[in-house]
Amino acid sequence: MKLTVLIIGCGDIGVTLGQELLNDGHRVIGVRRQANALEHTGIEPLSLDLNDLEGADASALPQADYVIYTVSADRFEESAYQSAYPDGLKRVLSVLEQHDTPPRRIFFVSSTSVYGQQEGEVVNEESPTESTSFSGTLMCEAEQALLNHPLPGTVVRFSGIYGPGRDRLIHQVAEGRLAAVTPVIYSNRIHRDDCTGILAHLIRCQESGTPLADLYLGSDCEPVTMHNVMAWLAKQLKVESTDTMQSPLRRRASKRCDNRRILETGYTFRYPTYKEGYAQVLKEGGFLELQKA
Repeated sequence: MKLTVLIIGCGDIGVTLGQELLNDGHRVIGVRRQANALEHTGIEPLSLDLNDLEGADASALPQADYVIYTVSADRFEESAYQSAYPDGLKRVLSVLEQHDTPPRRIFFVSSTSVYGQQEGEVVNEESPTESTSFSGTLMCEAEQALLNHPLPGTVVRFSGIYGPGRDRLIHQVAEGRLAAVTPVIYSNRIHRDDCTGILAHLIRCQESGTPLADLYLGSDCEPVTMHNVMAWLAKQLKVESTDTMQSPLRRRASKRCDNRRILETGYTFRYPTYKEGYAQVLKEGGFLELQKA
């Protein structure tokens, strides 16, 4: 059955997801401020600033079977996060609730930054969210706005997303930098293609009649220390570490994400650990060829 999927904030994840859904035979509409960036993607473009939805009627957004809210803040500032997450999502919900045929489900792409754990604790969907950062606090506010709304919604909290074009860590290692062994800082990661895979999978689950939870944690199957990730990358790139990266003065979060709930839906990770995922990025990005040159 052909579905209409509306992707709000149609950037890297949105475009990749949209193309997967197009391959499944669905109609995809992408919303972003400058929608001409969607040219040649096959996604129908809709240029829109979410601030313009304040007080808007039902015609401001097209009707859709599913809505994916995957907006990114344009800068790491509290005001930008307030606008992109709780405020933007609430405006979208106020328009969608006016539709004659409301969406079957709205997915909000959130982040594991909502957790504040610092001692390597295992966290899952039931763990307390006690982030002390404005980013985590505002993400939580947006999550609750969706979960408290009458329209059906599901939150997906992704951990550190990497993939093509998201290769800052590779460049740091290539420059000879390596995270310190202590203090132990756990890193939770997910390849971009598994972010899109999970979202497409959850749509298929609902279409097949499988009940969905309100919340899923999207992270790969191997929480690992930042030191071990960077040491593995250094080995692949055949570089020697010349600079140990010290942990920041304000200690960052350190936790281990448990992804059992998403696995129990039947999802199979394309890149189960950082090794398979970074191997793909190293190969596709030409990093191994550069190392040979």
